[in-house]
Amino acid sequence: MVDGTSEQGHVRRRTVLTGALTAGALAGLAGRGNAAESGHGGDDVEHGWGKVADVFRRNFKDGPGEVGAACSVYVGGRPVVNLWGGLADRDTHRPWRRNTIVQVASTTKGATAICAHLLAQRGELDLDAPVARYWPEFGAAGKERITVRWLLSHQAGLPLVDGPLTFEQACAWHPVIRALEAQKPLWKPGTEHVYHSVTFGFLVGEVVRRISGKSLGTFFADEVARPLGLSAWIGLPERQEHRVAKIHNAAPFTLEELIAGMIKVTGLDADTVTRWVTALWAPGSVQARAGELGGALDPTTDYFSSRAWRAAEFPAANMLTDARSLARMYAATVSTVDGVRLLDRATVEKMTAVQTDRTPMHGLPPGLDIPADRSFNMSLGFWRACPPMPMTGPGSFGHPGSGGSIGFADPDAGVGFGYVTNLWNFRPDDPRAANLTKAVRACLG
Repeated sequence: MVDGTSEQGHVRRRTVLTGALTAGALAGLAGRGNAAESGHGGDDVEHGWGKVADVFRRNFKDGPGEVGAACSVYVGGRPVVNLWGGLADRDTHRPWRRNTIVQVASTTKGATAICAHLLAQRGELDLDAPVARYWPEFGAAGKERITVRWLLSHQAGLPLVDGPLTFEQACAWHPVIRALEAQKPLWKPGTEHVYHSVTFGFLVGEVVRRISGKSLGTFFADEVARPLGLSAWIGLPERQEHRVAKIHNAAPFTLEELIAGMIKVTGLDADTVTRWVTALWAPGSVQARAGELGGALDPTTDYFSSRAWRAAEFPAANMLTDARSLARMYAATVSTVDGVRLLDRATVEKMTAVQTDRTPMHGLPPGLDIPADRSFNMSLGFWRACPPMPMTGPGSFGHPGSGGSIGFADPDAGVGFGYVTNLWNFRPDDPRAANLTKAVRACLG
């Protein structure tokens, strides 16, 4: 969805569109690799789940193809699918192995939201309280009434930082926090919404830090990753660098192809989609600037491949993980996984209530209405299932990431799903994850 497209501008722009279309451009819905072609791959697939393996294999052959990928499915707290294959680095022909990890961009936001809801479940965080209750300095410049709920649902009016900020300052965390404390909201908080591509992680992460005394990455490691045995980090230890897959970019595409893809996945008419895309991605628009973080994240540089980027904590953007860990994490939000259940049913019900159907999208032309379930169907930190992103059922919730990755849960079916790829494709009609989730639905019956 284009309101979610600016994500971080994490890859250098091969065209103006590739930098624009990141997590929310409906490209987020996007494996067992084709071992016969790549020479590498593996699978653990229970009886009755072969359709997922078949689709995973076809993804390597059909457009846009795969370089390397992995897919995992849990049902009822148990793994039923774990697939991987292809190349972790096409340039060196390094194989994608069982323990390969890759950057998942805004799929990170789901992990960050889970951390916040753990605190809410424990009674340490009131979602309807002013952010300033936990972070007093935040209340400056007209932000004293902004609630935690509005941070999690992208309604706070802080999608960008005016800057200027350097990359080093962004990696240091506190300079971004100081900038957000001083900044005025772009609209009356709670009355509009637009995707907070990068600032989401700093805003929610600082609330978690103020309550717990731990950085978001540390809290995630202690409270989520370690209990579940995940290979997932927000702030990657150097000793894990050898496992990281290299990101490769799919072919660029035209504005006309973008609009056609948006029409296909949203079911909206051509005039509506054209006005929507044009408004949100005009030069200098809020959404176009949201991924730059006040100039700190320059998409023309190679910062996204740097050790400094991976070592820092960007809780909206830079988790490195594998598909198994995504699926296992989400499975533990709706069922018990090896004795661990992260969130109870009541918490899941509260955190998955859609919020963006209550307010208009910021930056749209007067009179243009984009229904939330065709554009940005956001609850409290999670995308909800909708026609453009059906996942496995109407109760599903999760988060996609730049280039194609996605993790989600389906509480009705007890599903946890994870898909990761190192061939980043920004087309809104990317079929890879969509085809995999369709196969999961078929296997569920």
